[in-house]
Amino acid sequence: MSVIFSRAPLRVSLGGGGTDLPSYYEAHTGFVVSGAIDKYVYMLAHTVFQKRYRMKYSEIEEVDLVSEIRHPILRESLLRHWRGNPLEIASVADVPAGTGMGSSGAFTVCLLKVLAHARCTSISQNALAEAACEIEIEVLGEPIGKQDQYVAAHGGICAYTFHSDGTVDVEPLELLPETLRRLKDHLLLFYTGEARSASKILFDQDSRSRLGDKAILANLHRTKRMGYEARDLLLAGDLDGYAKLMDEHWQNKRKRSEGVANAQIDRLYDIALESGALGGKLVGAGGGGFLLVFTPHPEETRQALVSVDAPELPFEFEFGGAYATEYA
Repeated sequence: MSVIFSRAPLRVSLGGGGTDLPSYYEAHTGFVVSGAIDKYVYMLAHTVFQKRYRMKYSEIEEVDLVSEIRHPILRESLLRHWRGNPLEIASVADVPAGTGMGSSGAFTVCLLKVLAHARCTSISQNALAEAACEIEIEVLGEPIGKQDQYVAAHGGICAYTFHSDGTVDVEPLELLPETLRRLKDHLLLFYTGEARSASKILFDQDSRSRLGDKAILANLHRTKRMGYEARDLLLAGDLDGYAKLMDEHWQNKRKRSEGVANAQIDRLYDIALESGALGGKLVGAGGGGFLLVFTPHPEETRQALVSVDAPELPFEFEFGGAYATEYA
């Protein structure tokens, strides 16, 4: 083999987001419902005739040793999961980083998938997700959860239970065909025009959780209950009920930290509701990125948000998870 292609899907969180952080689930067990979408992080790895490591992402690096790579995920992943000759690795994505759809977790999963393929080693979905979590959470110390890595590895619409010992139960949700059709037609994504780093918001939640802050823990307990309710409503096909729960979820989430919402996000959300949407929320930690709304009147909602420079990102759910193949 000489060139290996891999991809890993991004995601939209459908309920319970925030309870997948170790600072919460290690004491209280977390629960998240999330769906992989047909927007991806992509990588190409060239494995032969390379004299130096060449990394191409938003920057270009060329170094002699893995330890000299500046990009932390590339460096630490290669240090732990590659023993071969120098590689050339190039990555691109369907959406910008910092937009709340799990791009960092998908990047890590995508990288580890391509490295496993280059080593001629099979890797299970859970092992892939856990290896990515180890890099981001344990090695790099990011104040993030495990949702993104598991969704990128597994794909599909799943419920994830995060246990205190670090293990994760994955429950694929078998939704009715009519439910999937209505989600495809009425669940819409719009770009708020703002990318942001989730680290500051998540660091605040993480540190307050570890200190036993009663307000943040009560908020996350409520979030987890709404995660269970979201699963049940989706399985029952009650999408109007789910849409109203999205609004409740968003109102609860915005109380978590001052950085979750801002005037622009509030304006776009109000416009969505005025156009007929029943509910919605920001995907990711907040502060920017994409607004997810459920609307019985998709054309009216599209026109309303596009007219105020909030472009739609059409999407469908995807069910394959991380994938790799090679080109001789």
